[in-house]
Amino acid sequence: MSFETTRLAELADHDAFIKRHNGPSSDDMARMLDVLDTPSIEALIDKTVPSDIRLGRELDLDAPRSEAEALEYLGHLARQNRVAKSYIGQGYYANHMPAVIQRNVLENPGWYTAYTPYQPEISQGRLEGLLNFQQMVMDLTGMELANASLLDEATAAAEAMALCQRSNKKRKSKTFFVADDVFPQTLDVVKTRAEFFGFELIVAPAATLAEHDVFGALIQYPSASGELHDLKHLITQAAERDIMTCVATDLLSLVLLKEPGAFGADIVVGNSQRFGVPMGFGGPHAAFFATADKLKRSMPGRIIGVSKDSRGNTALRMAMQTREQHIRREKATSNICTAQALLANIAGFYATYHGAEGLRKIAHRVHRLTTLLATGLKQAGVALAHDSWFDTLRLTGVDAGKIHGRAMTHDINLHYFADGDVGLSLDETTTAADVATLFDVLLGSEHGLAVGVLDEEVIEKKLTGIPAELTRESDFLTHPTFNRYRSETEMLRYLKRLENKDLSLAHAMIPLGSCTMKLNATSEMIPISWPAFAHLHPFAPRDQVAGYQQMIDELAAFLVEVTGYDHISMQPNSGAQGEYAGLLAIRRYQAAQGEAHRNVCLIPSSAHGTNPATAAMLGMQVVVVECDARGNVDVDDLSAKAAKHSDALSAIMITYPSTHGVFEARVREVCEIVHRHGGQVYVDGANMNAQVGLTRPGDFGGDVSHLNLHKTFCIPHGGGGPGMGPIGVKAHLAPFVPNHSVTPIAGVDAASGAVAAAAFGSASILPISWAYIKMMGARGLREATQLAILNANYIAKRLEDAYPILYRGENGTVAHECIIDVRPLKAESGISEEDIAKRLMDYGFHAPTMSFPVPGTLMIEPTESESRYEIDRFCDAMLAIRKEIDSVTAGEWPADNNPLVNAPHTQADLADDNWERPYSREVGAFPSDAVKAAKYWPAANRVDNVFGDRQLVCSCPSIDAYRS
Repeated sequence: MSFETTRLAELADHDAFIKRHNGPSSDDMARMLDVLDTPSIEALIDKTVPSDIRLGRELDLDAPRSEAEALEYLGHLARQNRVAKSYIGQGYYANHMPAVIQRNVLENPGWYTAYTPYQPEISQGRLEGLLNFQQMVMDLTGMELANASLLDEATAAAEAMALCQRSNKKRKSKTFFVADDVFPQTLDVVKTRAEFFGFELIVAPAATLAEHDVFGALIQYPSASGELHDLKHLITQAAERDIMTCVATDLLSLVLLKEPGAFGADIVVGNSQRFGVPMGFGGPHAAFFATADKLKRSMPGRIIGVSKDSRGNTALRMAMQTREQHIRREKATSNICTAQALLANIAGFYATYHGAEGLRKIAHRVHRLTTLLATGLKQAGVALAHDSWFDTLRLTGVDAGKIHGRAMTHDINLHYFADGDVGLSLDETTTAADVATLFDVLLGSEHGLAVGVLDEEVIEKKLTGIPAELTRESDFLTHPTFNRYRSETEMLRYLKRLENKDLSLAHAMIPLGSCTMKLNATSEMIPISWPAFAHLHPFAPRDQVAGYQQMIDELAAFLVEVTGYDHISMQPNSGAQGEYAGLLAIRRYQAAQGEAHRNVCLIPSSAHGTNPATAAMLGMQVVVVECDARGNVDVDDLSAKAAKHSDALSAIMITYPSTHGVFEARVREVCEIVHRHGGQVYVDGANMNAQVGLTRPGDFGGDVSHLNLHKTFCIPHGGGGPGMGPIGVKAHLAPFVPNHSVTPIAGVDAASGAVAAAAFGSASILPISWAYIKMMGARGLREATQLAILNANYIAKRLEDAYPILYRGENGTVAHECIIDVRPLKAESGISEEDIAKRLMDYGFHAPTMSFPVPGTLMIEPTESESRYEIDRFCDAMLAIRKEIDSVTAGEWPADNNPLVNAPHTQADLADDNWERPYSREVGAFPSDAVKAAKYWPAANRVDNVFGDRQLVCSCPSIDAYRS
């Protein structure tokens, strides 16, 4: 074979992934362009993307690589990492994910490609898994209410501080107490959050809490050095002084320790990572947040509640707090609009599989080995800093240098305190042989201690590091769900039953506007299970993570080129956190320029609700900029408000293409106006997938953007999380992006505090985006963007005669999504956007985004990954639904009894002998040939939201309730 022939074969192989990722074929594209009466994709892009912001060249990225090549290279990077035995602890612990959970949840697209359960009728499986998580947290913490997870423990602690301040009506103090032995990364994030809330922090020994005038307090239990504080004494003292208390804790320790709720804690937070979730160099992991019942209306994040459906059966849903940002905007109490659903489900399933008995065995074993180690060290004359422990010991008065040298010889990582003390934490994976090795490391090989003899002494004398008054006495995980699935067969079937209740990308297109539900390719997902990525501690020595660091640096370089910015910070672990980090960099930069007084943030009326909520969290005054009749930012209104607030103008937050789904032609002018008045431009990256390869926010005026890696760059949505929201910034802002107290980041101001617990956020999912960009290359990324725009315009064209398209660009096109206006139809027929959304379930689809950004509308985004067949199937369903609406309007079906208001139709409906409806069962449940060929059954009838909010129940109902 000649060189030329070989080269052509290689090129063809390199193109293969692009064709697999992008849905429409070249023939499909031609037919779609014919429908649009447009000669070429280039002509469509010319009509859609303003010429003055076009990139005008191909991105400077490597040529696309095949799936095999990309995985081979990632494997090469992974081999540069060294997975040492980790005893670092500090909130991150090795564990064993049950294989049945790894294969059937973590690695199963039926679980990881699903969207946030905003449509509960087709999300009952995930909702039950998350309700299990909430029940598990409530049981172990002893609290009355828990949410469905937060981003990480440090963020949860920061949210707890804010909750204490707004809920404590008796203390007018603006000072918050943090015990000096909380995890350092938690303190780092809490400090960052406190700064712009205007809170002062007192960091002092937990025992001194009662000496201070504070509105709330954060205590670690067990502490970062392993000590078990007397919570009863501390919380009683705090309550006597009207100080609200937050306890940061560890779920495995609470199997043996008295639960914080029993002592009267107001809030309990922590990380569920050690319940079967890999350390992953820092995340993603599901934090937990639990409160007393009196705080339920103020709790941040998502809460799963129990309601009923239209047949009166028990049904689950997300409760009212879920999307408060979209309602309250700058008055929202938090900007968090996401969770760690996939990881929370894994942690909940870990508890379900093990049950209370299994967790006790694991916890007792960890504690006994720790006690064995403590006993031997004491016998050898080593001083322990504390006389209580669960799994963590702090050795004092030792030669840390010698211990470090021996530890490195044995490929072991320990925790080294700044004062010379040495710490270590045992975990589920620790064995007796490991303890023997630890004696060699800590004492030298001549210590003479026999592990077996020591263990007999520990057992015989019932030695323990847990004081009697801190020993757990109450039961937990008593619900039947946690006592039923012990065999792998039963667990497998339970997971499959739940999966079958949910609609995911494995079933159908999920056409959600602003949410970009694109392909999460299997080849991108494979590396997240590799031990060299999954099992690294985030605080491991830098020389052990060279491959990880190179991968992160390469991904950052890719994103710099894609965005036109100068620097990327990988720390924010959600889009909302990216917003926060971006505005934080602006505020820090302006303060460094002597302009800390700049605090006005201009935000268009169409903005995503997290934008004003984030600005408010940073102490900014939100000034709304109106939109014109075509949905664009009203430049005249912007000019007037920028001039009015010129001296105080800090920033504008814009989304591009706009939230209304159009490329605004005057975006450069918008940026120039703000810059002229001394402000910075934040470009929300929610719609970056319509820009990649065509234009760059850093070129047309952006100073900072967050990037939703779970949207544009293919990290799965995971049923409502994980996500990643790294930020790109111009050079002048680079020193002010988040740093990290435990893992300092080069080139960043040391005073720039962290916004997430780990320096690189949810690092274990970054290989997904790296692989996507590597396999697509510059051309593939550009073609993906072009196809996303083509698909959206094709849908708009097919639907425009049946549903008004609300906004279009200057040349009559839409961007990567379109908004259809249901309000005229509702006025005429009584059929609402919700009725259409629920009816789409009968056709086998998830609904588009409902009533955002405009009430009474549906926002549709097809992405580039959907084939023309699937897009046509969706359009056919929407057109068929329009005919059904016409039948209601014509009086053929009653307004209160038709397939739309009764949707979705379930198997229970078809089995009902009393079918009192003016249409057939076939029309109700099998409305198209495509559905007859492959029917997806909604698991519940329409869920009653009002009932669920009025009777907020967030714990597991009885098994009988599920069967009703």
